[in-house]
Parts: sequence; structure tokens; C-alpha cells
Amino acid sequence: MSTQTLDRETVTRRAPRSVLISAWAVPIMILGQFAMIAIVPVALILIGTLRDARLKVLRWGAIALTAAYATPLALWAIGPERAQSLSKDMHPVFAAIIVAAGVAFAVAFHVLPRKPASR
Repeated sequence: MSTQTLDRETVTRRAPRSVLISAWAVPIMILGQFAMIAIVPVALILIGTLRDARLKVLRWGAIALTAAYATPLALWAIGPERAQSLSKDMHPVFAAIIVAAGVAFAVAFHVLPRKPASR
């Protein structure tokens, strides 16, 4: 029975799959009128990019997406006459900005150059 040893220089770690799936889920949820539930993938994107050093390039994009989502959420929460759902209360311009930021983040995630894992 032989054992294989892995050379640390050739092993490449993948970026978190949860960040990638969440990046595509945000625009889909906003367009599908599930804006309140989209808080979960937005939080996963922000936490995932802040925790993973390999995604340091995408941190500003994650912060921009979070800010774009938090603005209509805050306006909905503090508004005097709230609709029953965030999707109904959100202005279409905010929805377009969030969708554009989510798609831009997801595309940037795909074109991010992959580097081997560091020691």
C-alpha cells in the first residue's frame, strides 16, 4: 500500500463556494421579488470576502453590494408608511442598482485570477 504526499506548492484551494452561489442569488432574489430574504446571501458575501484573504480584491465590491442593499432596507425599516414587503416598497432604481452590483460582483469573482495556496 503506497501513500501519496501532496506538494504544498501545487495544491490550490478554491474560493468559498458559498460566496459564489450567494453572488448569483442576490440578483435572482431581487428580480424574483424576494428582497427581504436576500439579506442572507448579502451577509454571506460580506462575511466570506472579509474572512478569506484570497478574496481581498473583491472586498470593496462586497461592501458596495452590501451598501446598495442596506439603503432600501433602512428606508423601508424607518419609513412612516411601510409596505408589507421590501420588494413592494423598494424603488425600481434601487433594485436595478442592487442587481447590477450583484452581477458585477459575480462576474468579478469568476475572472479573479487563481493563485496557488500559500504556505
